[in-house]
Amino acid sequence: MNPRLAAARALAAVLSGKASLNSSLPAQLDKVEDRDRGLTQDLAFGTARWQPRLGLLAAQLLQKPFKAADADVQALLLIGLYQLFYTRIPAHAAIGETVGCADKLKKPWAKGLLNAVLRRAQRDGEAMLADMERDPVVRTAHPRWLQKALKAFWPDQWEAICAANNAHPPMILRVNRRHHSRDGYLKLLADAGVQAQACAHSRDGIVLAEPRDVRGLPGFAEGWISVQDEAAQLAADLLELAPGQRVLDACCAPGGKTCHVLESEAGLSHVVAIDLEAKRLVRVRENLDRLRLDAELIACDARDTASWWDGKPFQRILLDAPCSATGVIRRHPDIKLTRQAEDIAPLAALQGELLDALWPTLEVGGMLLYATCSSLPTENTEVIGAFLARTPGARELDLATEAGLRQTHGRQLLAQEGGHDGFYYAKLIKIAASRG
Repeated sequence: MNPRLAAARALAAVLSGKASLNSSLPAQLDKVEDRDRGLTQDLAFGTARWQPRLGLLAAQLLQKPFKAADADVQALLLIGLYQLFYTRIPAHAAIGETVGCADKLKKPWAKGLLNAVLRRAQRDGEAMLADMERDPVVRTAHPRWLQKALKAFWPDQWEAICAANNAHPPMILRVNRRHHSRDGYLKLLADAGVQAQACAHSRDGIVLAEPRDVRGLPGFAEGWISVQDEAAQLAADLLELAPGQRVLDACCAPGGKTCHVLESEAGLSHVVAIDLEAKRLVRVRENLDRLRLDAELIACDARDTASWWDGKPFQRILLDAPCSATGVIRRHPDIKLTRQAEDIAPLAALQGELLDALWPTLEVGGMLLYATCSSLPTENTEVIGAFLARTPGARELDLATEAGLRQTHGRQLLAQEGGHDGFYYAKLIKIAASRG
C-alpha cells in the first residue's frame, strides 16, 4: 500500500473521532512495505503534530469544508500539506503521490481538488502562513482551548511548553539496576559506539544522542534496559520502597512503572498491578516476562475494590491516574485532535474517585504516590487539594526531587526539549484510618 494512503486512513479515523493513532496506525503499517513503515509513521504523526496549523491553512485554501464522510480526503490533504512544509520530499512527488491516492479511496472526484489546493499551497502557502502567524493557534500548532489553558496556567512557560510539545522526543532508557549500574551501562554503550549521557533527575535514566532500534542495544533481550521517559522513572524512587512491602500499581498499563518498582526493590512481598482492560495487561505481562519479573495482574475498575481487593492493606500505592495526557503530546501528537476542553472536568472527577476508592486499601503509615502525565493543574494540584480537604487522615509529604516546579500541592514537571516529558507527582501519607 502507498504509505500516504496508509497514513491517511489511520489519520481519518482520528479526525472522525473513532480512534487514536495508537489504535488505528498499526493495522495500516502492516499493509505497507517494510521500507515504507518509517515514512508512513512520520506522515501520520507529523501531520497530527502540525494539524492545528495545517488545518487552518487548509480552511483558507478550500472553498468549503469537507463533509464528515470525506475525512479520508481531508486527511490526504493534510498529509500533502505536511509533506510540502515539513519534509524534504520534493514537491512534485508529494503532490503527485498524494493526489494519486484518491483513486484508491474510490473518490476520483477528489483528484482535481487535491491537485489544485496543493499546488496553490506550494505557490502561496508560506506567505499565507506568515500572514496567519498572529493567531497563536497557527504560531504554536496547538488547538485553541489548549493554547489558552497553557497560557492561563503557565504565563511564563506556555510558549516553551508548546515548543517542547512540537519537538521530537528524545529516546530515554531505564537501566535495570538488578543487572547493571547506570555508569556500567553507559560504558557498554560507549564501547558499542553509542553516544549517550546520564539523565539529570532519574538515577537509572540515560538519554541517547540519537534514537535507534532498542533491540540493537546491548542486553535488551536479556532485560538489561527498557525504554521509559525520565519523568516516569521518578516514580519508583519517590515511593521509598523497602523489603516486605505490599505494593499496588493502579492503572498500570503498559507496565513501565510496575517493572521499575520490581527492579528497584527485589525484597517486596507482593506487587498487584491493575488496569481497566484485560487487553492492556497483555503488554504489561510481555514487559514483565522480558525482564524476568512477576506481579499479580488484575483486569478491573480500580474504584470497585470489592471486586479485586483481598482486604490486606498495602504499604505503598502508585496511582498513575487516567488524564488528558497533555504532558506527553510530543509522543502522542494526535492528543491535539482527540482531546477537548470539555474532557478535563470529567477526568478530574475520575481522578478524585480513584483516590477516594483506593485510600481505604492503604494501611495507616503507608504512602500513596499520585501521578499524571498532564500539564494542567485542574488534574493535578487541584485534585490533590480537594482530596486533602475531604480526607482528614491524609497528609502531604515533600517529594525528594528537584525536578519540576513546586506547586500548592506536589510538583509539576513541564515538557523539556531534549529532556523529560510533562508529568506531575504528589505524595500522601495515611495518618489515620477514619475519614470525615
